[in-house]
Amino acid sequence: MKYEIDSALTELHTSEEGSRRGRMGRRRYSNDDQTEFKSKNLFAERRRREKLSGRLLELRALVPFITNMNKATIIEDAITYIQDLQMNVEVLQEQLFEMEASSEEEAKPGTEEETDAADEMKKSGIQAEVEATQIDENKLWVKIVFEKKRGGFSRLMEAMGALGFELFDTTVTSSKGAMLVSSCVKGIYGERIQVQHTRELLLEIIKGI
Repeated sequence: MKYEIDSALTELHTSEEGSRRGRMGRRRYSNDDQTEFKSKNLFAERRRREKLSGRLLELRALVPFITNMNKATIIEDAITYIQDLQMNVEVLQEQLFEMEASSEEEAKPGTEEETDAADEMKKSGIQAEVEATQIDENKLWVKIVFEKKRGGFSRLMEAMGALGFELFDTTVTSSKGAMLVSSCVKGIYGERIQVQHTRELLLEIIKGI
């Protein structure tokens, strides 16, 4: 009888010990899972912040005037810069429309065919050319003469923007089959603008217009 009682007590003790170990094991696994989950969240948050910081640095590089290096100011300056660019585009488009309208009014009445701009330039002794003068390290004054074509001015602006040039104080005139664009040009990336290199780029652009 005593042997049976001792055996039962031993079995009960063993069962309780196993149950306790099981609970401790589950608790340990649960803690490990929580730690792993937190680590993944921290890693994802770190990557998100690094990506955001990288995008802000890229934005800062595109905006020529940054008044402060904090995130809010960079975004505000970028918004202001974009709004200024939009205003410049509107002004240039208005000048282009006025120029085209003036050109149509100057056309001779009764002429069935438009005068060929290239022939008119040749007769007048006008050649496509680019003049560039250094104002400071990041700014040039340019004069561009090229054949007048429909949409030519717009293509010139698009090409110069793609090359990283910002134009301001721009004037556009048209005469004798030629279009003359005078403007100050600034590099939007803050790098020094080389006169000869810029002149060669602009010559390639007007050849393709």
